[in-house]
Amino acid sequence: MIMAVNKKLKEKNSTKKKSKSLFIGSLVALFIAISPYFFYIYNYFPDEPVFETWLFTYESKFNLSIYVTMWLLMGKLIPFLLLILWFFTCKHWWYHIILIPISMYAFQIFSALAQDSNIIDEAEIYWIIPIMLVITPFVYFIRVKLFDKHVLGIDLEAMDAELKQYKEKERLQKEKEEEAKKL
Repeated sequence: MIMAVNKKLKEKNSTKKKSKSLFIGSLVALFIAISPYFFYIYNYFPDEPVFETWLFTYESKFNLSIYVTMWLLMGKLIPFLLLILWFFTCKHWWYHIILIPISMYAFQIFSALAQDSNIIDEAEIYWIIPIMLVITPFVYFIRVKLFDKHVLGIDLEAMDAELKQYKEKERLQKEKEEEAKKL
């Protein structure tokens, strides 16, 4: 009786998890499907240097057009959001590498919004180098561990356990030798 109730509860929880996963997956698929339409939001902005709303006023200093600024911003923001989505849904061992283009787009978005200079998409690579210096060795370390374990069949934990056994045997052997010397 209790086993039947537990089985029904597990099935109910499994069904809830599946429906939640299906719902989230549907939202992700919908976002990906309509992302090209988000890009064309720039068409709804004026071709003027100042954009005023009841919340804020934005002045485009370098482009002299909100239309062009939004075109630049959407060209960076949509791939940025899709990369973030890919990062959080990727199940491969190398998914940390996706952080490099994410950081590149983040710096490009910042430079597109901070229009005090007319240099866009030129110096961001220098800001990404420190990020690459952290992420790349981390991903390479994961790759080496996976390669050793799955391709070469080297299990480091098993090797550590074997070394501990060997050291324990050596210690016991030395204790026996010392006891034999005492007799």
